[in-house]
Amino acid sequence: MITEKNSKINGLTLNGFNKEDIGDDHLFTSLDTPMKPNAFEMSNSDKKERISILFSEIMDVLGLDLTDDSLQGTPDRVAKMYVEEIFSGLDPENKPKVTLFDNKYQYNQMLVEKNITFYSNCEHHFVPIIGKAHIAYKSSGKVIGLSKLNRIVQYYAKRPQVQERLTNQIANELKTVLETEDVAVIIDAKHLCVSSRGVQDDTSTTVTTYYGGEFSNASKILELQNYINN
Repeated sequence: MITEKNSKINGLTLNGFNKEDIGDDHLFTSLDTPMKPNAFEMSNSDKKERISILFSEIMDVLGLDLTDDSLQGTPDRVAKMYVEEIFSGLDPENKPKVTLFDNKYQYNQMLVEKNITFYSNCEHHFVPIIGKAHIAYKSSGKVIGLSKLNRIVQYYAKRPQVQERLTNQIANELKTVLETEDVAVIIDAKHLCVSSRGVQDDTSTTVTTYYGGEFSNASKILELQNYINN
């Protein structure tokens, strides 16, 4: 992992990038979401109060008039949105509870849940990532409710993210929950940090994949892609 403490040499990191380069080039430093050890010592209500104060300062520095009727409630709204909505996936208390069921139908082929819409946020600029996730797995004797697949995607998406990490986090969770390596995750997403700033490319999307177990076989990958594209 690259850290500020041990990697800066004359303003550069050990691999030749400064802090802005890491963000602009879409690099990431950890498979786990970087969290402080004491991340959950503060209550959610205290977090919202503190975020509201700090966001008020940002708005003030930008020169906005916080006495204006349209703006005076914005810091509280942003704080509530951060804690309860778009970054709620940071709190393990919000992790979806999953119940498995016996595969009584003896369905032994791949199950595909495609076009799961999600909204996340780029951890480098805190602007939206909007995309679709496609999930497939082959039962090891247990099956999961279809809605839980969506909830797992949403849980990991609702945090500051990098798409590569999001893909692997979803895959690792599915492998653990389903007790199988036969899992595939494909994510196709649009990054507003690319389309609304920087190069301002509004047409490109980013695709990341995870193929585990039987899904690492070329024929299975082709079969899965045929399902997704039809």
